[in-house]
Amino acid sequence: MTTTSTPSDTAGPAPDRPVLVLGGTGKTGRRVAAALRAAGAAVAIGSRSGTPPFDWTDESTWPAVLAGAGSAYVAYSPDAGFPGAAEVIGRFAHRAADSGVGRLVLLAGRNEEGALRSEEAMRAAGVPWTVVRAAFFAQNFSEDFMVEQVRAGELAMPAADVPEPFVDAQDVADVAAAALLEEGHTGRVYEVTGPRLLTFTQALAEISAVTGRPVAYRALDPQEYVAAMVAGGAPEELARPLTGVFTEILDGRNAHLGGGVREALGREPRDFADYAARAAAAGAWASAGEPAEAGRG
Repeated sequence: MTTTSTPSDTAGPAPDRPVLVLGGTGKTGRRVAAALRAAGAAVAIGSRSGTPPFDWTDESTWPAVLAGAGSAYVAYSPDAGFPGAAEVIGRFAHRAADSGVGRLVLLAGRNEEGALRSEEAMRAAGVPWTVVRAAFFAQNFSEDFMVEQVRAGELAMPAADVPEPFVDAQDVADVAAAALLEEGHTGRVYEVTGPRLLTFTQALAEISAVTGRPVAYRALDPQEYVAAMVAGGAPEELARPLTGVFTEILDGRNAHLGGGVREALGREPRDFADYAARAAAAGAWASAGEPAEAGRG
């Protein structure tokens, strides 16, 4: 965790104004929204399907979602490290400042050059801020682009089998919710990780243990991965920068633990094994028609 000079918490959000959650239907956003509601906070969801709708690529949608918001969780899609993200996030942050938003909490990646530029762009708006730098989400194995590969028995990624402290998305959300609701988080950068390092092979072995089905890992050349994504229906303008993000953050630079969960919440982060057991019990990797608990020991 690091700190930087910034406006104090006394300039934070008014408690009677809603918290805007951008990406509020996504992996972390829906969890942030749920945590905020559980704490009794009013929540406004920013998404393309929301009312009013929010779209990062259409700045005409920004004023309506910012109107009346007291603070905001900023989860840029597809990733804060993407080309052009910093410029867009910077413009949004300045618009938020002009709208009277009193606190911004940004989701960013660890040691990701593009995301660092996005952090700087947000800080330049002058709104009290917190950054949540998250490790690779454990839930990517069960809720997103990797789940079908895991079900099929082989996961291919454009990265060597390097250790990564996979983080539970609920821990990311809990840290973000605390930063949005509590005092004492302004100007802090939380490095949010799981409690131990696992390679993809080791993580898949833990999934295999709770599903009863083997899952292998295969490292792909970045160009092979781009081609595979495009063949699967992804546009090349998404496949190339996303592959670039993966090869950057999964090159071994993040093979160390961060203390962000402990610093922000005063507890230890959730373990990958616990995540895998919960996901398996919920049927995340079950084949069509297969009971959720099938194959669990």
